Amino acid sequence: MSESIEKPMRLHAYLASLGIASRRSCEEMIREGRVTVDGVKASIGQKIICNQRIEIDGQPIIAAYPKKFRYILLNKPKGYLSSLSDPYGRPCAIDLISGEVNERIYNIGRLDQWSSGLLLFTNDGDLASKLMHPSGQMEKEYRIQTNVPIPDNFASSFMRGIIIDGVRYRARSVHITGPNSALIVLIEGKNREIRRVLEHFELHTRLLERIRYGPICDPGLAPGNWRELTVDEVQALKTLCNPNQKAKGKGQ
Repeated sequence: MSESIEKPMRLHAYLASLGIASRRSCEEMIREGRVTVDGVKASIGQKIICNQRIEIDGQPIIAAYPKKFRYILLNKPKGYLSSLSDPYGRPCAIDLISGEVNERIYNIGRLDQWSSGLLLFTNDGDLASKLMHPSGQMEKEYRIQTNVPIPDNFASSFMRGIIIDGVRYRARSVHITGPNSALIVLIEGKNREIRRVLEHFELHTRLLERIRYGPICDPGLAPGNWRELTVDEVQALKTLCNPNQKAKGKGQ
């Protein structure tokens, strides 16, 4: 490591501070055995001290904070994975950005392969961790279209809570916009939550699109296109993560 750590620090938190990935994603890399410290596979909860050599996938990391934090909004098309790579060669959302961004960025949360819409990317590990933590209660809004008309009890049931295979799914709000369409706001974001609930009602999706992430929306952003978040948008996200404090800095 090219810089010293003044006191012991948990490895996953240190990696996140470098902009490698979110804390949760860094823990996953450690759990998968991709991270070594002084040549030995790292363990969850491990603390590191100065002058230890850290490698990810056999490549040493450079112990320096990102020169610039990046905050990027992508309109992910259908068919793209929310992963940094895929062993089967399937297209990844990051591929639409990486050729034009020098910093090592990663996605905040996920959209499944056949869902589309807004996906955030950053190298700000601290903000990413806060945005993804369940305590943040971050709203995500989706537009859906189904193959057959939506039942009358769909909205009330989903807002009250539905248990499927032992897991409880609950929407913050459901607004029916047509016989086969609705707007759904989630705060938990469990894996394939909307699709599982639709399947529970024997509905199939023709469209599942995220149109808002917290305060961030952009109906003019075409599928496959991306842009930098504005200073005000970054500050709005930070304020939501720290409601009792003013966001530090301007984010860019």
